[in-house]
Amino acid sequence: MSAEPSRPTPSTAPRFGVWLIGARGSVATTAIAGCAAVAGGLHPPTGMITETPDFASCGLPPLSSLVFGGHDTVDCPLPKRAEHLAAGGVLPHGLPSAVHAELVAADREIRPGGPLPGDTDGGPDRTDDAWIDAFAADIRDFVRRQDLAGAVVVNVASTEPAPADGSLPPSSLYAAAALRAGCAYVNFTPSTGLHHPALTALAASAGVPYAGRDGKTGQTLLRSVLGPMFAQRALAVRAWSGTNLLGGGDGAALADPAAAAAKNAGKERVLADTLGAAPEGEVHIDDVPALGDWKTAWDHIAFDGFLGARMVLQTTWQGCDSALAAPLVLDLARLAARAQQRGLTGPLAELGFYFKDPVGDGPASLGEQYAELKRFAGRLRDGSGDTGDPGDTGDTGVGADGGTGGGAAGSEAYGTAPGDRAAEDRGPGDGAPGDRAADGPRHGAGDSEGRR
Repeated sequence: MSAEPSRPTPSTAPRFGVWLIGARGSVATTAIAGCAAVAGGLHPPTGMITETPDFASCGLPPLSSLVFGGHDTVDCPLPKRAEHLAAGGVLPHGLPSAVHAELVAADREIRPGGPLPGDTDGGPDRTDDAWIDAFAADIRDFVRRQDLAGAVVVNVASTEPAPADGSLPPSSLYAAAALRAGCAYVNFTPSTGLHHPALTALAASAGVPYAGRDGKTGQTLLRSVLGPMFAQRALAVRAWSGTNLLGGGDGAALADPAAAAAKNAGKERVLADTLGAAPEGEVHIDDVPALGDWKTAWDHIAFDGFLGARMVLQTTWQGCDSALAAPLVLDLARLAARAQQRGLTGPLAELGFYFKDPVGDGPASLGEQYAELKRFAGRLRDGSGDTGDPGDTGDTGVGADGGTGGGAAGSEAYGTAPGDRAAEDRGPGDGAPGDRAADGPRHGAGDSEGRR
């Protein structure tokens, strides 16, 4: 890049890890490159809510203090992936070379993920608990070698179908590993993650904060604004239908009907929560490989006005999934890291602004969710509502077992489905979603799932 500004002096703040599931995908690569670009003064932090005045003085870790690593099942190096994204117009021309060192450093910290369908690399008798232990060991090793004050695990991998047989899908193995390693956890995908009954006990006892699920960046972001508008204006919505056209790995993953069904569940929840009931209509997702990382989302809303006058609102959203999602991934990593540093544990319902299907109880309209998010910023700033001593951040350091602290999760099994769930604001969600087929696309195959 020509006429590059001089890079700021490296921060002396404690460093925090961001461990990405699907670390070589489009969203992860954009987040890593974007973090380096913003921290280096090469680009402004457009789209990053945590860089706005409302979040000043919250004690969030500086972007320059974030260290990246993760799991993935593909071996395309991050610099090569970044070049591909730049060729497609996702990253600015010249950025991959400007942040090459940061991409190489992150790529060195990516470990093999899994299991893939039919995977026997770990032996035919490798158990879920063995996978979880291996993943947790990778995370602990990352924290220890990099001398980090803590780490946040963020799932940005391809959407997987919901399990049909009660088994733990890969996203749940990664989620359990995060908690076992004592790390905060964020699920930016609609995949099961912590929303599995076998992980309820672990989520309640791990002593770490978690958030999710399914990042709200495009079509559903707009729905969370328009839904309350119709309700507050007393206009009766009769039907709400939509179509998504997208390509790349996202489109390929969502071409599987079971994965698409998992994706659409969050979209439907937003309308049901904001309108009081789900209107007629469905969302159709079409894979158009020629679109690459770009997406077009169209909504057709039929509603009744005064004296039964029938009217229609149509919206078209065209955007780049990775560029929409990446700044929010960085926001969530910083917020979750600060929450754990402050001693907060359990579901972070205040982060519902970021998700289609948020954990805990909270409002559904975007405006109310943003108000909650600002209150959460104040909580991080002054420590109100902490479960621990605000001045004590010792439990975010590396423990004797190599974990990052935050409870007994590091020494216990992932748990079994409890007979009687705790109160909803203590659990990770509403249980295992649906009964769709478990066979689906490779998980963590590089491309983060489509964001709407």
